[in-house]
Amino acid sequence: MLPKEKFLFISGGSRGIGRAITLSQAGEHVCLFVNYLRDEEAALSVKKECEKKGARVFLLPGNVGDPETVQSIFEIVRGKTKRLDALVHNAALGVFKPVSELRVKDWDISLDVNAKAFLTLSQAALPLMKAEGGNILAVSSLGSHRYTPNYGAIGISKAALENLVRYLAVELAAHKIRVNAVSSGLVETDSLQRFPEIERMKKDFLSRTPAKRLGTPEDIARIVSFLLGPGSGWIYGQTLIADGGYSLS
Repeated sequence: MLPKEKFLFISGGSRGIGRAITLSQAGEHVCLFVNYLRDEEAALSVKKECEKKGARVFLLPGNVGDPETVQSIFEIVRGKTKRLDALVHNAALGVFKPVSELRVKDWDISLDVNAKAFLTLSQAALPLMKAEGGNILAVSSLGSHRYTPNYGAIGISKAALENLVRYLAVELAAHKIRVNAVSSGLVETDSLQRFPEIERMKKDFLSRTPAKRLGTPEDIARIVSFLLGPGSGWIYGQTLIADGGYSLS
């Protein structure tokens, strides 16, 4: 008897932390639905790497901040499977500027992709999880509860995301669906270079971090694997902080 195939959906799964999460879940008897925004080259690259590990991969381009796009994406998912074991929302967008300088458009983009998308993705995934249960997980950041210069739009949207995790965790527990999040400190990715004064930020982070290093995408992927696995079966509605100890000081 062949092992049961596992089905996972990952938003923003082609680059940075999302890529590491996607690769960490790839293997024999795994089917991955990988969403990405516009970098087709990166998406094709991660698809190739996952297929080398034996996984089936379906690439799903589109902006998950748009509810109609989410519905279209999940029409494709429902055409491939009647069951979803896990949903990981990693996609994120936002501008780096002071809150006092934010445009309404800047605010809307961050809230749409970082928070509202988690709601619409979870709602779309729910019919595929109700029968057998599953895991829903969001990727957050320390800016959700700590002031970070020029990070207001994203940080505020991540705070909304973490509150949504708690509400969904309570409401979906009856269906054997666990909802959690991982909040990361400073992680070395290409998008980190978009931060204003990034070198100063790195220096400050390292000076206050007991681990004395930045995080890697793989660090976060390992936490995601734990939260999706049976070892975390009694964890509901939590945001697990992985920051090398930065938030202790």
